[in-house]
Amino acid sequence: MPSVPNRILLAAAVALLPGATVLPASAVADPLKIGFVSTLSGPSAPLGVHMRDGFQLAVKELGGKLGGQPVEVIVVDDELKPDVAVTKVRALLDRDKVDLVAGVVFSNVMMAIQKPVLESETFLISGNAGPSPLAGKGCSPFFFSASYQNDQNHEVMGKYAQDKGYKRVVLMTPNYQAGKDSMAGFKRHFKGEVVEEIFTQLGQLDFSAELAKIAAANPDALFTFMPGGMGVNLTKQFAQAGLAGKVPFLSAFTVDETTLPATQDAAVGLLSGAEWAPSIDTPENKAFVAAYEKEYGVVPSLYAAQGYDAAKLIDGALRQAGGKVSDKQAFRKALAAAPFKSVRGTFAFNTNGFPIQDFYVVKAVKRPDGKFATAVETKVFEKAKDAYAGDCKLK
Repeated sequence: MPSVPNRILLAAAVALLPGATVLPASAVADPLKIGFVSTLSGPSAPLGVHMRDGFQLAVKELGGKLGGQPVEVIVVDDELKPDVAVTKVRALLDRDKVDLVAGVVFSNVMMAIQKPVLESETFLISGNAGPSPLAGKGCSPFFFSASYQNDQNHEVMGKYAQDKGYKRVVLMTPNYQAGKDSMAGFKRHFKGEVVEEIFTQLGQLDFSAELAKIAAANPDALFTFMPGGMGVNLTKQFAQAGLAGKVPFLSAFTVDETTLPATQDAAVGLLSGAEWAPSIDTPENKAFVAAYEKEYGVVPSLYAAQGYDAAKLIDGALRQAGGKVSDKQAFRKALAAAPFKSVRGTFAFNTNGFPIQDFYVVKAVKRPDGKFATAVETKVFEKAKDAYAGDCKLK
């Protein structure tokens, strides 16, 4: 995909949505400007596309406005390169004078851009990345997560492995902030032996050496976090290596609606930790899943759900704050109240700007219509708070 930034004027519809109509700039007075940062190229692009599309779907449903105001969304592709992301974000802040920055899939990108954004006292609304430093001592009154704290979905699988009685587990993640948070989360509830911690390169697509090492270790289970194209290749290669059915495959952000179209039957039955699935039975979620499938022709992932919720959060906060981002104290207070109905159901913010919400074990399934999706197996944590909030000293 091209990495050229997309400037999207949202007045009655969203430019990137099929069949949408965009009003000329002259027809819109002083639109709210949002810089939307997403990974839109490379093997991990589906994650960023889902998040962007979920955000834009919400704006379209709200009549092209947030908080009753017309919106201009300037979408930039971070290319999964922190230095590129910083350059583009500085342009959003200095040239485009955005009122808010939203999005961000990967935590290495988030950790790179958070400094210029937060130091400028611009609100940063995460649609996915939830690095632990921003949840603890590095928390900011200008940062809110519409997703989760990185450790949490992995904590689900650590608890699952512990409850299943697994004694020896291998952990494998990419070597970056979210990978480290992943392992920390899993080990928070798993009390057995971690046979080995394998760190791979971010973006790695050949896992033959790692799979040979796992086979030799003969663990009770593998736990892995490999988003996007990494997860597609790992899932396929795991089966090709003869490990499927021998070593339980536990994961988070590896088997989901961004990877299932490619892995298909090879992933059916595999388990993941998640805070959302298409099967969650709330009116808001049913409507969102139906609308997303109708608009884009694919099953939404948690990245799409989080992007959708991020837009609804901004909308609700603007309404509560009288439509003003410039009154930073009022807008922050409004955001903290989480004045919207999440597709997840129960949703509130902790004092560090991260959600308090439920978490589930989900399973990859093949639907009667032939499409692949995840479905809730069991709820593991209810109204869960992240492990770092106590280190956040915001008043």
